[in-house]
Amino acid sequence: MGQRITFDCPDGSQAGGYFKQAEGAGAGVIVLQEWWGLNPQICEVADRFVEEGYSALAPDLYHGRVTQSADEANHMMSGLDWVGATEVEVAGAIAHLKQSVSKVAVMGFCMGGALTIISGVKLADCDAAVAYYGIPPEEQADPADMQVPFQGHFATKDHWCTPAVVDALEVRLAGVSMPVELHRYDAEHAFFNETVPAYDEAVAELSWARTMAFLKTHLLGRG
Repeated sequence: MGQRITFDCPDGSQAGGYFKQAEGAGAGVIVLQEWWGLNPQICEVADRFVEEGYSALAPDLYHGRVTQSADEANHMMSGLDWVGATEVEVAGAIAHLKQSVSKVAVMGFCMGGALTIISGVKLADCDAAVAYYGIPPEEQADPADMQVPFQGHFATKDHWCTPAVVDALEVRLAGVSMPVELHRYDAEHAFFNETVPAYDEAVAELSWARTMAFLKTHLLGRG
C-alpha cells in the first residue's frame, strides 16, 4: 500500500498524489488518471508498477475530486487545463521521483493518455511515454514533436479515440526520430480497466507485457 503525499511543482505550488517507492528502484513511472479522477483503480496500477520494480506516483489532477458519473467526469475533464496540468503537476511529479531514481516514464489512460502525449512533447525531464487510448488535440501538443520513446495502445472499437484518430496520430509520428510503437487491439475503449464492462483481460495482459518490455528497454537499458 502506498501513501498520499504532497510535492512541489515548478510554479511554486504544491500538488498531491498517491506514491509508492520500490526498494532499490533505478527508474520510476508517473501514472495519469482517467477522467474519473485518482480512484482506487489508478492507485492499484501504480502498485502494480512497484511490484515490477519501479517507484510510482499518480498525481491527483482533480485535487481530491473523484466520481463514478460519466456526466460529472466529462465536466471535470472538460474543466481541466491539460497543458497546464502537464507543465505543473506532471512536471512536479517527475521532479519528485527524480529525487530517488534516474529515469522516469509518464503513462496514462484515456484523459491520462492524452496528457502522456503532451508530456512526451513538452516535458524535458520525461524519459519515455506510454499512452493508453488517449490523444490530445493537435493544438495542445503535436505528436510530430515527440521528444521521447513513445508507445501507444489503442482499441479498434473505440468511439473516442477512433481508428481514424489513431491513423492520424500514426501519420504525425512517422517522422519522429525517437523509437515509436503503436499497438491496436480488437477491443473497446478502457479495455485495461478491470472495473468497467469494456475490460478485456487477455488484451489488458498483452498490453501490460508490451509496456513492461518497452520500459525495460528505454528506462533500464535492457533490451
